[in-house]
Order: sequence, then structure tokens, then C-alpha cells
Amino acid sequence: MDPRTYVEEHASAFFEDLKEWLAIPSISADPARRDDVRKSAEWLAARLSATGFPVTEIWETGTPGEADPDDPESAGQPAVFAEWPAASPGAPTVLVYGHHDVQPVDPLAEWHHPPFEPVEQDGQILARGASDDKGQVLFHALGVSASLAASGRGAPPVSLKLLIEGEEESGSPHFADLLRRERDRLGCDLIVVSDTTMWSRDVPSMCIGMRGLAEAQLDVTGPSTDLHSGSFGGAVPNPVQALTQLLAGLHDETGRVTLPRFYDRVLPLSDEERGMFARLPFDEKAWLAEAGDSRAAAGEAGFSTLERIWARPTAEINGLWGGHTGPGTKTIIPREAHAKLSFRLVADQDPADVIAALQEYVAGHTSPGVEAKVTFFGPGVRPSHSPVDSPAVQAARRALGRAFGRDILFTGEGGSGPEADLGDILGAPLVFVAVGLDGDRIHAPNEKVDMDLLLKGAEAAAYLWQELADAAPGADTATAPAAGREPRP
Repeated sequence: MDPRTYVEEHASAFFEDLKEWLAIPSISADPARRDDVRKSAEWLAARLSATGFPVTEIWETGTPGEADPDDPESAGQPAVFAEWPAASPGAPTVLVYGHHDVQPVDPLAEWHHPPFEPVEQDGQILARGASDDKGQVLFHALGVSASLAASGRGAPPVSLKLLIEGEEESGSPHFADLLRRERDRLGCDLIVVSDTTMWSRDVPSMCIGMRGLAEAQLDVTGPSTDLHSGSFGGAVPNPVQALTQLLAGLHDETGRVTLPRFYDRVLPLSDEERGMFARLPFDEKAWLAEAGDSRAAAGEAGFSTLERIWARPTAEINGLWGGHTGPGTKTIIPREAHAKLSFRLVADQDPADVIAALQEYVAGHTSPGVEAKVTFFGPGVRPSHSPVDSPAVQAARRALGRAFGRDILFTGEGGSGPEADLGDILGAPLVFVAVGLDGDRIHAPNEKVDMDLLLKGAEAAAYLWQELADAAPGADTATAPAAGREPRP
């Protein structure tokens, strides 16, 4: 039986399983849902065991014995690990990453159906977590069963491991520590990430990178109290003015960020990447309408809109306040002013470098008579990148192409996640195999997922395992079936 036939014949059971899992409100950011996050982990572990994985475990995160009693989240949320050795002992080892926790559902009144009572509608499943990320995690269980059905073997053609965390929607606070603690168990040749999107249903694509993130607050203080602008205006420094001058200087006239050394480690776009982005059917006018009815595209000169949001770094002012902001007037020189900043980073940049550069910039450009303090929120998130010409990316592209029956293009992700920690700590390349869509309303009311696309994802996974096994040095596709558990349909 070929993978496509198997997937089609078992689609109904797959979707029933998915809806059962989606009914578990595993909101990691809500302390009241900690038991539900654990229930979600237990459900997945049981389902993977029923699929045939000989090893399924629930891994604790954080340090429960040292948890802060005033902060329940300090104990961490459970992750799920599963492992299925390959039929051939020389086969490559692949780790699949995803997450089983979901976003909060506010505002609840905007949902057309209860968020944890999944419904099918117009070929879609509507529920929180349908696309991000439970649907895209679960298609791997169907995919490995389809692979085994096609080969007639009792074990997959690659050694398959799954690591499905329970804190991604809360910033993965304990994930890096978990990776270091279990590095030996997680050892692999390749990491497959199924937590991104494609360009569209009719234009399947692969993500080749996610931007990193550094966040900061800038506080400028001047006099010890607000001053009368008539008595002191024009004679003492104004913190709001000093702050706005600092912010205005973050970019030059071409839209480039002016922090020292900011672009020194930016990985340039390759000609192939730029060509692939240009092939996408991008309607800038429609995109601007979706971007809050924005009136014009803007950003670094010399790059297209898609290149700017996927492959170029940014500096953004997220908020700005100071002085009198209430009704009426209050003629003062305010004593302080504040701003929140974020920097999206691209391949080879490091948040620590940006932190140091911002501190240097502020120290060198602050007006005399005021003090400026930079506060950073955590170590930031490092960017990740998958070269389009890497063997892993090309294998995944072939697998997706077989499933969709068409050429697979490349995209990027403007957002950030823990993928860089995965690649760095485990020392393995990343490849993104996902079938979500930007229109799936992830993180918003009425999240949904295209049911046909989930089946395509399962089929592509089945092809990918064989593609990777065939491409391995010394691969022997005639290896006899290895002993293993029969997969659950």
C-alpha cells in the first residue's frame, strides 16, 4: 500500500483522534490549566505508544523541588519524548520538534464555537491548537504508520524521535535546560520542525528560517520633579525630547539600523533565496490591507517587502510614554520618559551582540543633563536558518513535492521560537516541514486548520523518512524488516 492510500483510508480515525486531543485546554500560560497541560502530555504519550513507538515518556521540566511557591510556573510544564529505532542500525536519526500547549482563548466572546469543543466546517477543524501545533504534531503519527504500511517493515526507515514541549506558548522558559539535560537521549542527525506555515493552500512552500528577538526598555530621567515649562522651558534638558532624539536616531535615511556593528554578522540573502521569494504570488496592495490597512510599504532600502520581513533585521519602537498624557493641557518639563523596543534578528546575529550595541549607542548619543538606562528582558531568542541547498532541505522539498504534486517554493517566518536552541545544543541542522497557513488564525479567536493539508503533511512525512534513509551514506534499501510493534491504523 502506498502512503497516500494509507493516509486516505485512515483519515477519519486520525481526525477523531485530533478532535479528542484538541478538547484538552492545555493553556501553558494559565496556572489554572496546569493539570490540563499534563493531561495533554499524557494523551499524546498514550497515542504515540498506540501508534507503535516502543519508547514513550513524559519528561518533567524545571526543578519541581526548588519551585517558587508564589510562582507555580517555575516548576515547568511536561514535555513528551518518543523514540522508534530504525529498521537498519546504520540509518540516520531524525528528531521531530513541536509543542502540545496552546495559546489563551481571549477574547472568548469572539469565538463562533467553544474553543475546546472542536467542530468540522467546510473542510476545516475549528478549535484552539488545531493548527498551532496539535494538528501538525499529530500528522507525524499518521505519517510513520503510512511509511510502515508502504515498506511492509516493523520499524521506520530512519530512527525517529519526537520531542513535543509543553511551554512553547509561554516562551519555552525551561526548554534549553531540558535539551542540555537530555542531550544524549536526543542525539540526532537532523531536526524536523513542524510549527510554521506555507505560503498558501495552492502554493505549497517550506520555511527556511525564523528571526530572532531581543527586547528592551529605555528609561530617560532628568530633573527630580516635573518643572513649569514657562519658568524652566528652553533652559534645562527635556527627557521626552532626549528620548525621542535617541529613538529617531535608531535608523538612517535609508531605513538601516544605526547601532554599531548591527549588520556585521547578518547572513546575506543568496541569489537563489531572492529568486524563490520573487516567485511567490505576492500582492503588496492586498498585503497592506491585511496589515491593518497600512498605507505604504516601508523599511530598509534595496529589499522587497518579503525580504524585509523574512531575512532582514529590524529595530521597532513598541511603545512610548512620558509627561502629561491625560485630558487637557499641563505645561511641564517632565522628569522622565520611557520607551519599549524590540529587535528582530536574522541568521548569524546574536541577541547578546545587539544588547551590547544598544547600550553603546545610548551611552554615546544621550543628551547632556539627562540619564538613560537600558533594561533587557531575558537573553533573547536567536535566529535560525536552513540553507536551501542543504541535503536535508532538498530531501524535504522532494517529499513535500511528491505529496502536493508540484514544485515547492521557499518562505521565511518573521516570528521567533526556540529552534536555534534546538540546532545549537543538539548540534544538528534544522528543516521545516509544516502545512499551516497564515490564515489559520493562530493566537486569535476561531483558530482552524485545513484537514486536507494535514493529510498532505502526513503523506510528506512518510516520504521524507524514506528519502532521508535512501540518501544516507551506505544506505541499503533492501534491508530485511526489523522486529517492531505493529502500527496502530
